[in-house]
Amino acid sequence: MIKISSADYKSLSLKSGKKLAKNLRKVNKGYPIQYLIGNVNFFGYEIKVNKNVLIPRFETEQLVEEVLKLLDKSKNLNILDLGTGSGCISIALKKELPKAKITALDNSFRALKIAKENAELNNVDIKFIHQNIKKVVDNKFDLIISNPPYISKDEKIMPSVRKYEPNKALFARNKGLFYYQVILENYHNRLNKNGIIALEIGCYQKEAILKIINSYCENWRILCQKDYSLKDRFIFIVNR
Repeated sequence: MIKISSADYKSLSLKSGKKLAKNLRKVNKGYPIQYLIGNVNFFGYEIKVNKNVLIPRFETEQLVEEVLKLLDKSKNLNILDLGTGSGCISIALKKELPKAKITALDNSFRALKIAKENAELNNVDIKFIHQNIKKVVDNKFDLIISNPPYISKDEKIMPSVRKYEPNKALFARNKGLFYYQVILENYHNRLNKNGIIALEIGCYQKEAILKIINSYCENWRILCQKDYSLKDRFIFIVNR
């Protein structure tokens, strides 16, 4: 519980004091402080956030960190970010790989508006597409990366997350597996030789997702990795 003393109130204008009190009430009810501040630090870069986009997590920073270790940075890479949301993944990759060509897709106009603002804020050139993930982008890529909605609708999560963050960015049908099925079915043949599909996953979904992967990517190299909390969190699929 956050409180403010009467002495502190006196140092504020009446208008500012009322605004602060209102914001404190919201935070004390679980409203994300990141939305009040209006931005977060992601991989060292400033990313605007509001109620239309998921708040980037540390796990997604690690997804970017790990995939950078796997990429051939000497190449002019062609990258596709599926379900870009705030654009944080695409922006971090473009900053770290200035020569890369990055396409970022999302089905939400409101999320793409924030993503475009973030690209401008960080002075990066990214191609944004408003499109359903099931409609395939007609190109070949060296990296297809996604942190899709993966929470089952009946899964218990923090009440504040369920209440305030966009449910479309959190929840997926088929016990949270819906988008992995869509991505593997529609995009496994969109990779160049030695291209990578990089996925963030729910910590109990690894075996189910591996079954989906094996039905489309037989004999491909599959790397599973834990996050810093030692939970299963990432899968990297290499087209060989």
